[in-house]
Amino acid sequence: MAAGTKDDPWQLTTPPGTSDYTMYKDQAADLPTLVCQVGSTKLLYQLRAIEDLHAWLLEQGDWVPLGAADEGKDAADGTVEAWGRSEDNPVGGWYGLRKGYRGRFGMYMPPLLEALGLAELTHEKRNNSMRGIPQ
Repeated sequence: MAAGTKDDPWQLTTPPGTSDYTMYKDQAADLPTLVCQVGSTKLLYQLRAIEDLHAWLLEQGDWVPLGAADEGKDAADGTVEAWGRSEDNPVGGWYGLRKGYRGRFGMYMPPLLEALGLAELTHEKRNNSMRGIPQ
């Protein structure tokens, strides 16, 4: 498995298997960050999202819909996407750091947790879900 660094990023695929992308940790940033590179688009998420999302999934105790949505669109209640921008999550709002590109948390974070062995993920064409794996 990749080290998750800029020189050795995680190679990931969206849940439906339609797009490849990379992610890596930037721990030298002012706020430790996950850098998600999708083609020419760069999304940034707080690094703590890995542990926080895993803990939340374990609290849910069952499958949770992903509900991926762009920043400008509302996220469906009870989804990973809604949690990733909720005032009730551990950071009190968006895990996404780059204004205009803070959404899609429910698309790009779940495959990383799956690759790290922290979650199971469905891989259907639409309406995918995930659940946490206790460590």
